[in-house]
Amino acid sequence: MDCCRALFFCLCLLTSQGTTEGSTENKILGLMQKMEKKAMGRRHYSPDGEVRLLEQELLNASFHEHTLNLHTKTIQSLVFKLRCNFTGLSLNSGTLEQGPQAQAWHAMHFPAELTWDACSAPARPKELRLICIYFFTTSFFQDDNNSSLLNNYVLGAQLDQRRVSNLREMVNISFWHNQSLEDYTLTCVFWKEGASKRRWGAWSPEGCRTEQPSPSQVLCRCNHLTYFAVLMQLSPAPVPAELLVPLEYISLVGCSVSAVASLLTIGLHLHTRQQNDSIRGIHVNLHTSVLLLNVTFLLSAALAMPSGAACRALAAFLHYTLLSCLTWMAIEGFNLYLLLGRVYNIYIHRYMLKLCALGWGVPAFLVLLLLIIKSSVYGPYVIPVTHSQENGTGIQNVSMCWVRSPVVHSILVMGYGGLTILFNLVVLAWALRVLRRLRVRKKGPGPRACRDSVTVLGLTVLLGTTWALAFFSFGVFLLPQLFLFSIFNSLYGFFFFLWFCSQRYHSEVEAKAEMEALSSSQTMH
Repeated sequence: MDCCRALFFCLCLLTSQGTTEGSTENKILGLMQKMEKKAMGRRHYSPDGEVRLLEQELLNASFHEHTLNLHTKTIQSLVFKLRCNFTGLSLNSGTLEQGPQAQAWHAMHFPAELTWDACSAPARPKELRLICIYFFTTSFFQDDNNSSLLNNYVLGAQLDQRRVSNLREMVNISFWHNQSLEDYTLTCVFWKEGASKRRWGAWSPEGCRTEQPSPSQVLCRCNHLTYFAVLMQLSPAPVPAELLVPLEYISLVGCSVSAVASLLTIGLHLHTRQQNDSIRGIHVNLHTSVLLLNVTFLLSAALAMPSGAACRALAAFLHYTLLSCLTWMAIEGFNLYLLLGRVYNIYIHRYMLKLCALGWGVPAFLVLLLLIIKSSVYGPYVIPVTHSQENGTGIQNVSMCWVRSPVVHSILVMGYGGLTILFNLVVLAWALRVLRRLRVRKKGPGPRACRDSVTVLGLTVLLGTTWALAFFSFGVFLLPQLFLFSIFNSLYGFFFFLWFCSQRYHSEVEAKAEMEALSSSQTMH
């Protein structure tokens, strides 16, 4: 009789445990299905509470097997029991139990270092739980920019309630696509909670390195655990890695030389009082904007891994100095038109004050407006760089502080610069026509005509027409454009300095000739 009671008790215990396990799985599946319905039914859905609840339920789930695998249409949840003898874990969509949307492959590799901190603590745990949550939709992780994610995949991992960061052995996350990704800039990112004022987080590349072993694979190597994804942006052809060093060297040397040349020219302009005050003032302001642009670019290049508020501030100031430089180039063109084209005297009240308000105020207004509306348009900007590998060509990204939004870049960088260059090209063509008429009147080239030719070359630099090279960054023009643009525009301040010295020399020669003519005429009388 006692044996029968013991057997009955064991059967009841096993049955209750199976019921508990089944109810736990049903509860988690119900939560996942509820999250899916909310994400589909609401446009501005903030799922941070449900995601945290799902993580907690998975950490507390009771199951007998080594692994728990649950999935719905767009979410897959995995739980692994780990011990302190953990040697690493590799997961991929091919070996896992069939999950949702399995048409695109993905994989994760966790190093043995993952459990070292937990197992070296005085209270050594008997068991650790590693949970992985895969989202096959972007509905749960929408940022302010509505960024496009590769395959719409977000792969997350967490070890108990512990924060795992600064790993020496990286966590490897691989994403595959069924087509080539060569036309895209790809960036490995993680979801940073609290990084956005309007959303529950934002994508950040901190602590992750992007590699592309093949045209259809992206490898993310990150030193922490969280939710990972790959941002996709249409991009021009990547820069070959063997050309990156000479281009950086040209830019750094050119900007350094231009900064020094601009500083010298500002001093010479302030020392020279012979020139018209408005002309001198415009030249000084243009040189100041060029000096600020060069210095800011050198500071941006000095930051190896830009991130955070400092990078946003530096990117915004770099954008501001570029817009100021372009605006003062347009002002130079406008002033040249007034000097050569006016038939009668034109007086503009407080001319320089109005020009300064335009040259410095308009760019400041545009940049501040962008910062107020959406500060995330500034930050780390990814530049794709190709490098040769044994099995083909891979892509490894480098970053700098710059405009991140493609729309803002198109309108307030390329569009703004394009209008400025177009206006100055029209002014330059018109100035050439005026000088040609003067040559015809003088009936022969002569020394004055030669000087006019030198002046036109100087005006070509002064008006910034070399910046038009930026619009040839495609196809067979890409590599020549990169070198020509880097050389001409990084040395813009230096060329401007040479033109100023040339103009000053000719002015002194003319003044000396006039003095000699005056003295000889006085001697004859």
